[in-house]
Amino acid sequence: MVASEDQRDISASLMGDGQAYARLVRRYQDTVARYLWRFTRDRATLDELVQDVFVEAYFSLPRFRGEAPLLMWLRTIATRVGYRYWKRRRREEVPGVLPLAEMEQMLASPQPQLSPEEAGERLHAMLSRLRPRDRLVLTLMYFEELSVAEIAELTGWTRALVKVQAMRARGRLKKLLERPEERQ
Repeated sequence: MVASEDQRDISASLMGDGQAYARLVRRYQDTVARYLWRFTRDRATLDELVQDVFVEAYFSLPRFRGEAPLLMWLRTIATRVGYRYWKRRRREEVPGVLPLAEMEQMLASPQPQLSPEEAGERLHAMLSRLRPRDRLVLTLMYFEELSVAEIAELTGWTRALVKVQAMRARGRLKKLLERPEERQ
């Protein structure tokens, strides 16, 4: 299932060829960055997350079984890196989250036509109010349009847990949208 070009570079990387691993990074870094854009809107943070994915992938490469395309394996790592970032950010309460007063005003007043970038920023800010698990399952389900089985594979959760988590996350998001003053 692994492309022959990827397999050659993986094998060479495992033998210590740094240029082979650099080719893998160049081949997939833009795709991984687009995927991780769901986790942050800050360019510097995005660059750090992408780097974290490839560092983790490098050290995990000996355990790569090659049963799925390399990109799927990298997306699994990227999902875990992004999720850990959300959890860490939540613990640190990093400034930049949409203030409650601003969110209330945004929800109460009709909005003029927003550009896709503005709409994305607002949606990202609203989702940042959710718990990381809730945010992860909604992001994967609705923005990445992944199936329950694919989400389970990426996260390591069971399919039942994905379904329950999605149901609870939708409920929490609804509650947040109805009463933005309540923080999850």
